[in-house]
Amino acid sequence: MAKGSRRQGRRSRDRHGRGLRGPLYPATLPAARSRAERFDALVIEALEPIEARWRTELTQLDVAVDDVPEVHVGPDDELSWEDGVVDDGNVPLARLVPAGVDRRGVPTRARIVLYRRPLEARAKDGADLADLVHDVLVEQIASYLGLDPDVIDGD
Repeated sequence: MAKGSRRQGRRSRDRHGRGLRGPLYPATLPAARSRAERFDALVIEALEPIEARWRTELTQLDVAVDDVPEVHVGPDDELSWEDGVVDDGNVPLARLVPAGVDRRGVPTRARIVLYRRPLEARAKDGADLADLVHDVLVEQIASYLGLDPDVIDGD
């Protein structure tokens, strides 16, 4: 076999000659979802029963997920959080951002921002994470509506 024909055959394969890499799991299986996608699904699952019960009161509220909170360091090197932050120790888990006006003068809706990485770090397993997400959502929605968290949960 001539050298020229070997080179042409290798161009269509990866450099180790094992073929192109494919996904480890088919996209239809739950294992194929990323951690962020699984967390988003947990948030939606925790929000559905609350939203079903309080639909009319929550029409002007958005729920969002962010990986980590923005850190604001004060002049004395002390961490400070804005109002509406639920924290564990000194690490924020979620934040309620009230309705207002953005920098361009456009009105914004109120929103709850859940911080994925701090919540995941505090959970022992998937069931614990689901409970923690539910508890934080209930607390933030109660704060938004000005009610007791037990009233929101309704268990």
